[in-house]
Amino acid sequence: MEKSKRKKLQIFFDSDIEPQYKSEESIRNNEASKGQVWEFIAIATVPLVLVLGNSMLVPILPDMQERLGISQFQSSLVITLFSVTAGLVIPLSGYLSDRFSRKAIMIPSLIIYGAAGVLAGFGAVWNSYTVIIIARAIQGLGAAGTAPIAMALAGDMYKEATESKALGLTEASNGAGKVISPILGALLALWVWYAPFFAFPFFCLMSLLAVMFLLKEPKKEKKAPEPGPYMKNIGKVLKEKGRWLITSFFAGSLALFVLFGVLFYLSDILELEPYYIDGVKKGFVLAIPLLGLVVTSYTTGSVIKKNGILMRWLMNIGLALMTVSLGLCIFFFNQNLTLFIGLLTLSSIGTGLLLPCLNTMITGSVEREQRGMITSIYSSLRFLGVAAGPPLFGWMMEKSHQIVFISVTALALLALGLVFFFIKPEGKVGG
Repeated sequence: MEKSKRKKLQIFFDSDIEPQYKSEESIRNNEASKGQVWEFIAIATVPLVLVLGNSMLVPILPDMQERLGISQFQSSLVITLFSVTAGLVIPLSGYLSDRFSRKAIMIPSLIIYGAAGVLAGFGAVWNSYTVIIIARAIQGLGAAGTAPIAMALAGDMYKEATESKALGLTEASNGAGKVISPILGALLALWVWYAPFFAFPFFCLMSLLAVMFLLKEPKKEKKAPEPGPYMKNIGKVLKEKGRWLITSFFAGSLALFVLFGVLFYLSDILELEPYYIDGVKKGFVLAIPLLGLVVTSYTTGSVIKKNGILMRWLMNIGLALMTVSLGLCIFFFNQNLTLFIGLLTLSSIGTGLLLPCLNTMITGSVEREQRGMITSIYSSLRFLGVAAGPPLFGWMMEKSHQIVFISVTALALLALGLVFFFIKPEGKVGG
């Protein structure tokens, strides 16, 4: 509040009018802060639409089987084929983003992603499973140039604590998409079963506009190397840092494999005796563990900054939490639904402690010229983990429900051991 004073009467008046003068530094800081918020929002939309384009279809798979007369395996390919295609193409997208620019790959990728979504929607209207599958494969090609490149771009744009916060936000946005996807998909299906196919391109368009107009990519300081020297540099990075990088790749892909596999398992048993929970209500139940992931991911990204010692603690605590909670599920998976959901939520919280730390370490481990490829290899393995989760969990469920949780507990324990011995960041990560 500014105070103005009359000299003769010595009376003071409080004014609601803002001061006419502000320091240039104050104005610049305020504008920079507002600009950064919009940049964060634009970056966050990319992993969000990536998840919506896949997970939003999960609730309508049973309807698709009935309407198109296809098997459960054929309907699962709508999810799996998308993830496999994206996982295989992501490394190429990473190289191209290093060779040219991040936005030069992200913008056409979002266009392809959204356009193929429209094609898949028309395939559903035409009752053509073939058109849907082809469109989903094309969507996978587009998806390869979205979230993984956004992660590399965040590493380019921000440094220090801001970088870890931005990366934590991308992981939280990814998780938020997983939370709302089953609910949104189930709600849209109440209108017509194929509505989620057509709703997704709208979200994709919003993300496209945000990336085009809100994100300003830093100029490259060095000319991108030709393919030969580029691959040589990547090989050098993997040779020097391969022990902890490969361990990070494994831990990240395992976390997504467990997360999507457990969700597939939970989605299946909720519709059976004694629960009989389906539709929108099932979407809300599935959202509970994912909400734990979202809140933890964002909080972790905000607090770790570049503190290597803190990251090491949080990664080990996260994997230990996953191991213990999944191990307890061996004994309590069929005892009490509330207890079971609580244990799965604890596992998701462990995942939320792990992933932002891995993201920050991996993006900060290499120079900008190789960052796109390294983050893309990581993202590719995460996609393949997502793709492998549902079919492998389905196969294990046919054998025994206890085998499901014995297997994932053993894998989480293995990841904990590898991370404990091979990933030992000290001081400030990324220099």
